[in-house]
Amino acid sequence: MGRRASGLVLGLVPLGLTVWLATFVPTALSSTPSTFHADWVPELGLALTLRADGLALFMALLISGLGTLVVIYSGDYLREHPRLGEFLGWLLFFMASMLGLVLADNGLLLYVFWELTTISSFFLIGFESEKEEARQAALRALLVTVLGGQALLLGLLLLGAGAGTHTLSALPAAGPALRESPYFLAILLLVLGGAFTKSAQVPFHFWLPGAMAAPTPASAYLHAATMVKAGVYLLARLSPVLGGTPVWQGTLVAAGLVTMVVGALLSFGQTDLKRVLAYATVSVLGTLVLLLGLGTAWAAWAMVVFLVAHAFYKGSLFLVAGAVDHGTGTRELPRLGGLGRAMPFTASAAGLAALSMGGFSPLFGFIGKELVYEASWRAPGGGVLALGVGLGFALLVGTALRVGIRPFLGLPREGGLQVHEAGPALWGPSLLLAVGGLVLGLVPGLAEPLLVRAARDIAGSEGSIPHLSLWHGLTPALGLSVASLVVGGGAFALRGPLRRALGALHLERWGAERLYHLSISGLTRLADVQTRVLQNGSLHRYTFITVAALVGLLALVLVSRVRWLEFPREELRLYEAVLLILLVVSACVAIRMKSVLTAVIALGVVGLAEAMVYVLLGAPDLALTQVVVQTLTVILFALVFSRFPVRAHREEHSRRWDAALSLAAGGLITWALMNITAQPRHTELAETYAARSARDAHGLNIVNTILVDFRALDTMGETTVLATAGLGVYLLFRKQRQRSQA
Repeated sequence: MGRRASGLVLGLVPLGLTVWLATFVPTALSSTPSTFHADWVPELGLALTLRADGLALFMALLISGLGTLVVIYSGDYLREHPRLGEFLGWLLFFMASMLGLVLADNGLLLYVFWELTTISSFFLIGFESEKEEARQAALRALLVTVLGGQALLLGLLLLGAGAGTHTLSALPAAGPALRESPYFLAILLLVLGGAFTKSAQVPFHFWLPGAMAAPTPASAYLHAATMVKAGVYLLARLSPVLGGTPVWQGTLVAAGLVTMVVGALLSFGQTDLKRVLAYATVSVLGTLVLLLGLGTAWAAWAMVVFLVAHAFYKGSLFLVAGAVDHGTGTRELPRLGGLGRAMPFTASAAGLAALSMGGFSPLFGFIGKELVYEASWRAPGGGVLALGVGLGFALLVGTALRVGIRPFLGLPREGGLQVHEAGPALWGPSLLLAVGGLVLGLVPGLAEPLLVRAARDIAGSEGSIPHLSLWHGLTPALGLSVASLVVGGGAFALRGPLRRALGALHLERWGAERLYHLSISGLTRLADVQTRVLQNGSLHRYTFITVAALVGLLALVLVSRVRWLEFPREELRLYEAVLLILLVVSACVAIRMKSVLTAVIALGVVGLAEAMVYVLLGAPDLALTQVVVQTLTVILFALVFSRFPVRAHREEHSRRWDAALSLAAGGLITWALMNITAQPRHTELAETYAARSARDAHGLNIVNTILVDFRALDTMGETTVLATAGLGVYLLFRKQRQRSQA
């Protein structure tokens, strides 16, 4: 009982949030909604600004209210799962992220919460990580939504720069100027990219059905009313800013209509109960995007009402799917039948939710569907558009009958399923949501004030919005609604042949999902080739590639940004010429010698020649340091290479490439240093060190005081790194010696 009660106890958290958020309804209905502001990173324009206007509060109440029921449901559904607490933690974290997303009044803050929903949904989808299906589904959802999130971030940055503010409530005032901006099209496409990936619009729809690998409570919450609605919410929030243009309207209407029809077709071809509902969700998301593309007050009103109707009936049906799986051990529709006798409460919830999904009166789904038809009919070219919407709705009617009516009526199917009713914590939330759809259908005025305010926030005007009612007279919308019921009933009657025909088309194998799999395979092959080429175990190749990359980047900078400089010509003295020749000859010997020890000795000569240069330039302390370091380096190399072959086994072309790269690196670094030293000197820092060395550090050698006093922590860190590296080398040799002795 303790684990089962965990859902009831934790459900008090979102329940309390719902009650608290409801207290803001009066201010949301006014012209001065409640706000909260605190500076976060003001230099970047990032502020913790929350604003509970009609649209934000409407979404927040939906998130917290449905979240309460899902948390209660989860406690019973996963009561035997050893990681129940972890699941509930991620669920609440996701809920908090969604609340932050819809309440955020700062574009950058919205993006932060946007990515938090992506992260938390990744862990919820892949919760059963021992299953390959869950891991792949979580990765697919993460990659698609993160890609869209990066596009959204760039779009929001450009939007804020063009408007001069990241405050979302202040953006509508900058709308006319933004539409004249040369970056408007880029902003629009980037924002649409983020919204379309999150809300599973074609061609990005393929990740959502795979996410059904998540436990049923996560599917109900993430994919019925919250996460997938984040993209729709983003489009609704930015509609007053980016809407009203041909590109916005054309893109959203086309993408929404295609997604609606494709999602409905794919839904009808499935047999797994959750996948049927997932593709039906894709279809509804397309409908919502289509309505936002129309850009009228009627369309905004229809979008808000239909979104609520969908949240109620789809949340209920997802929870029903979990109860059916719990009570029968399967979600395959061909195996389900006659469940109503053994599962009366679950059957009641499924029936009411399915009737709302199909648009039967007096359910709230009927009102929402009529408004969608009305908004489509009133739009330019509304006749053709309404017919396309009607096709999608007709297929959804057939789907609703398949998932909510057929499994619970008739005789039990063959297979001997042991059917039993779930506990109240499982059928209670689904029945409550289904009854809620019925109550709102019979008394639509209960939610009308807040929904009207949300619709006006989307439309950006005080346009005419009709009252909610079950009867609007004999209108084209009513005719289309009745026609969709008739056609949907016919599709249900012919479900077998229709499903087989859709299966023969293999719609899921084409399009973006195939491209996704090809991309992942290509990346894997590229990574394999890259690893074999770049990380083949050869230290020589690692060094060569690192230096070559440095040379390439340095050459790019020097060629593009540095001008040729005239350096003063001075007379070359004899001892300078001797040192120069010694340096060059020693370096060439180090490159050309096949004997490793001979090459090391030649490098030692190079180091000693450099020390003489320091002496001639008046830096004896640096020369002494160079001599000590060079001596230790030669000794260390000699000890290490004594265990290697006497002669280096390198091919001739390898030595030539090494020589060419060495000359290029040395020449470029010399050129860079000469350009740096030829620039005007900013002596303020040098003068500060010179003045403070004797006074504060009690030293006359400025270099020493910088290393030991002013930058003591840096020096200590470098010393620690060298000591750690030396210790690591010692332990490697010690381990090798112990192996040889054994």
